[in-house]
Amino acid sequence: MSDSSRARMLKVGGVAGVFLLVGLVAGLLFSLRMDWVAPANSSTTMSTPAMPLAPADTVRSNFVPVVKAVMPAVVNISTTRVIHGKDMQQMSPFFNDPFFRQFFGDQFSQGHAMPRDQRENSLGSGVIVDSSGYIVTNNHVVDKADEIKVLLGDKREFIGKVVGTDPKTDVAVIRIKAKDLPTVPWGDSDKLEAGEYVLAMGNPFGLNQTVTMGIVSAVGRANVGIADYEDFIQTDAAINPGNSGGALVNASGELIGINTAIFSRNGGYMGVGFAVPSNMVRKVMQSLISTGKVVRGWLGVSIQELTPELAKNFGVTDAQGALVGEVVKDSPAAKAGFIAGDVIVAMDGKPVDSPTTLRNRVADMKVGKEVEVRVIRDKKPTDLKVKIAEQPVDMEHAATGGSEGDSQVGGNTALAGLEVQAITPDVARQLGMPQGNGGVVISGVDAASPAAAAGVRRGDVIVEVNRAPIRMIGDYQRAVNKLGKKDSVLLLINRGGGKLFVLIKP
Repeated sequence: MSDSSRARMLKVGGVAGVFLLVGLVAGLLFSLRMDWVAPANSSTTMSTPAMPLAPADTVRSNFVPVVKAVMPAVVNISTTRVIHGKDMQQMSPFFNDPFFRQFFGDQFSQGHAMPRDQRENSLGSGVIVDSSGYIVTNNHVVDKADEIKVLLGDKREFIGKVVGTDPKTDVAVIRIKAKDLPTVPWGDSDKLEAGEYVLAMGNPFGLNQTVTMGIVSAVGRANVGIADYEDFIQTDAAINPGNSGGALVNASGELIGINTAIFSRNGGYMGVGFAVPSNMVRKVMQSLISTGKVVRGWLGVSIQELTPELAKNFGVTDAQGALVGEVVKDSPAAKAGFIAGDVIVAMDGKPVDSPTTLRNRVADMKVGKEVEVRVIRDKKPTDLKVKIAEQPVDMEHAATGGSEGDSQVGGNTALAGLEVQAITPDVARQLGMPQGNGGVVISGVDAASPAAAAGVRRGDVIVEVNRAPIRMIGDYQRAVNKLGKKDSVLLLINRGGGKLFVLIKP
């Protein structure tokens, strides 16, 4: 074979090899594609490679549209409060101190040389929720402010006016004179679940237009000690001083909370932040705008947590519900037939799992609405119908009764180590109680006693022992005499004007 023929054969063979290689690659890619798009119920026996959830660029940028949409409606709120010199003089103990006056003269204490007025500035955040200028924020951001300045994302500055405040939820509404403002749409915080992505937006440390990301750590957080009505969203999105009043939004850019507080040992972010849920904020805002105040429902009972021990004593299978410690005279609950010792387990067809749930649910109810409440009474379920009233401004109330006698002890029972005495007029004044109230006051508690372990304190007033009313020392002594050495004791005590049950085990 000639060299030219061999060369032609090699050339043809090379081209064929290239076509063969291209065909193999194309076939491989086609088969992989068919595997990727195979339906879940495909009968193929070939393994399906895992697909990535989303390209890396999509993961990095998926919150960008949300931030661009929401951030213009998040504002910086700066407040100024003037502390007058005369107020500082009244607050300071030195101006009336004889030692201070000896060196600096009486003119200081007589107002001739007062300290100068001082201006106190603070920063916070807010969220525009209405294009006509309504802004929601925290009550503690604008509380006692003499001047409120609102800085928008486009650098425009306005003077804010307080529409209304609600310290019980730490929510406030202010307004600026503007129109066609950017807003954040409301989300449904009741649908929020732990694990969802959330963004916290605000002005931490005065750094405007800051956004941080995290997840919902928990919902329904209560007993935090921040406000009277607590149903907080807990998040690990970084919230710092200055974030208060800012927006907590979901992945769809909807407002699901107002950033309120952080748990911190050093004043900064530690992974635990709290926000008031949007549904609560919205109701408070609407009430403040329409009436100038927050109208809440009222049942008229004092309630407490149901511990496993108390649940067993009151015949409840689990520690779910709210234990009624006292029923206010002439209240809706009193008219409906509630009594102390009832355990509220359901209201308006929905279960009640804690006092916080009951408190928030009643507060949200429309005044005048009649609802059915299920209670456990004497270990049996009972249904009551109650008409919700408007919560009074002054919630304080007191019972009536009588008193007499001297100090007594609890004998060799679960009340051992507990000293009580009659409520004399002098004792009533010390306790801040109206004279003539029934009960006996605890004057001493042995630190090693069962009563101390149960949380009984000096100054508590015993009004019931094992559901028997205690009006005087004789009633208490008779109740003690009925106790055995191994008997548990259920006390109803008055502590600071509120009543609660305490179970003492021997």
